[in-house]
Amino acid sequence: MSLESEIDLPGGAVLPGALPEALRAELVAFRRDLHMHPELGNQEFRTTAAIKERLQRVGLRPRVLSSGTGVICDIGTDEEAGTDAAMLALRADIDALPIPDMKAGCAYRSTVPDRAHACGHDVHTTVVLGAGLVLAELHRQGLLPRPVRLIFQPAEEVLPGGAADVIADGALEGVGRILAVHCDPRVDAGKIGLRQGAITSACDRLEIALEGPGGHTARPHLTTDLVTAAARVVTDVPALVGRRVDTRSGLAVTWGRIESGHAPNVIPQHAELSGTVRCLDLETWRQAPDVVVAAIDEVANLHRAKSEINYVRGVPPVVNEAGATELLRDAMTARRGTEAVEGTEQSLGGEDFSWYLERVPGAMARLGVRTPGERIVRDLHQGDFDVDEHAITVGVELFTAAALLDALR
Repeated sequence: MSLESEIDLPGGAVLPGALPEALRAELVAFRRDLHMHPELGNQEFRTTAAIKERLQRVGLRPRVLSSGTGVICDIGTDEEAGTDAAMLALRADIDALPIPDMKAGCAYRSTVPDRAHACGHDVHTTVVLGAGLVLAELHRQGLLPRPVRLIFQPAEEVLPGGAADVIADGALEGVGRILAVHCDPRVDAGKIGLRQGAITSACDRLEIALEGPGGHTARPHLTTDLVTAAARVVTDVPALVGRRVDTRSGLAVTWGRIESGHAPNVIPQHAELSGTVRCLDLETWRQAPDVVVAAIDEVANLHRAKSEINYVRGVPPVVNEAGATELLRDAMTARRGTEAVEGTEQSLGGEDFSWYLERVPGAMARLGVRTPGERIVRDLHQGDFDVDEHAITVGVELFTAAALLDALR
């Protein structure tokens, strides 16, 4: 592999430049293969095998996680590395979503019914793999100043996320900083979006069952009007929650499902509701279960309904550390200039990368995947989602530059 050198850095270090064309083409093909064979969380056996095989081909020693899916692989940790410095980790999530691929006429459309890489995890995986291949070659040439760990994480889409299991498997041992990217269809390919501090929100899941004796719609005063009780939970609980925490925290309850009853003249005995709880602020998120559950009980009791609440803890916000954010900014600037970095707003989406940041400093960048000039936004978690594959090259070069610049700090 030939790696061009373009930019001189302090101390005489050299930053490798553009990817070789052969590797660029291989990575696009690798991403398309993953896209055609999406696997759900904790079922990513084919994906895991493909990652492991490609890393082994360049002499690396990847380790499959104890759960059977996901991979950890260190580069430059042999005795010749001659350093005890904490490693930089690069993380990718490898799972797909349980939705159909709706891209008509696409040659690499999913071949698995009701499964699709509609969140860009195939791109994330390919970017970290490509960075690993480049960094392995740099290490072989004696140009990698500090060890790097690759983390290919399963089950990001499964609350509370696979990150906790990966951490328990020792993924952060010896790691001093961790970086990640997430595809953003609102940012042009060739650019990244950065934000210091919280870049995503916390996200929990809420499931509620309401019970009552049931009765005739002609005599609601003799029973629990369960449909009205459910409707009041839907409308009143978000309003109550919004008045019991600082409104700047953005704590929000949003419903996705409500089911009750079978006949127009029968008051049902059972109702079910489910939704999400999202929060922009870490400290308020820690209080959220008590606040939300109390509000549900209060509304249900007012309408004489018995409530059973399953509050499923999800993930805290991803809070980008200042130093790691600047590392990503410097790396992208070195590669493509200051115009390739733009600010980004905090998203209400959840991301289990946050669990790593509870342990070590790090940051996530938004990787632009929109073809410049394209007006149609193919949003995340939609069946027609796709990317401009130039983003793969950008992501690889961002991470390799970050790995080299990190050693100079």
